[in-house]
Amino acid sequence: MKIAIITGSSRGLGASTAVKCAGRGMGVIVTYNSNPDKAAEVVASITATGGKAVALKLDVADSRSFAEFRGAVAVQLHNVWGRQTFDFLVNNAGYGLYAPFPTVTEEQFEGLFNVHLKGPFFLTQALLPLMEDGGHIVNMTSATSRVATSGVAPYASFKGGLEVLTRYMAKELGERRIRANSIAPGAIRTELGGGLNDDFEAMLAGQTALGRVGEPEEIGGVIASLLSEENRWINAQNIEVGGGYVI
Repeated sequence: MKIAIITGSSRGLGASTAVKCAGRGMGVIVTYNSNPDKAAEVVASITATGGKAVALKLDVADSRSFAEFRGAVAVQLHNVWGRQTFDFLVNNAGYGLYAPFPTVTEEQFEGLFNVHLKGPFFLTQALLPLMEDGGHIVNMTSATSRVATSGVAPYASFKGGLEVLTRYMAKELGERRIRANSIAPGAIRTELGGGLNDDFEAMLAGQTALGRVGEPEEIGGVIASLLSEENRWINAQNIEVGGGYVI
């Protein structure tokens, strides 16, 4: 059984990805920061259909905690799956912030940086000793790094940086046959940035060729498929999944 670690998977895109991966026969390590009950619900939905999953606490903004998290992962790999390694890492954890460029504070900037770029960088680094050769890293980026949207300058900048980092991961980890790709969602119905109201959803749908916003399972399904063996030759790519967002 292949095993995936999916950060920020107690809700939204991460939860959908966890369920979709489990549906393809993968074991899943769900991570949460502040909502263990929601993480437990995701684990329960996976185990109810015969899958294997566990939940671990992880604050992606706190790189000092990553060594301890790696130790917790090692324990679960041994106890639940009888393994010493895992196969897939999905760097999904994140949050949104709307703030016009002139008003962004250093605290807001650093908070987004820690979660969306520094966190994935050093978490991946910390977990590499446990990752199986031939594994796969998927980083969650964003269509906002391609389409300039007012009020999300730091978020989009760090997602753009993560897209670049993905290519470097693919380059430098290729000797271990570890692939690295990124998924860039377009307009998706999630709680990110406070979620969608009717007017905002209508505006986003009007900017999308297919005339609607996407659903979380449409992102989770793509990630689960990308991790599968039939897509083993896809590497170092940023794949936008947005129904034709601002084309």
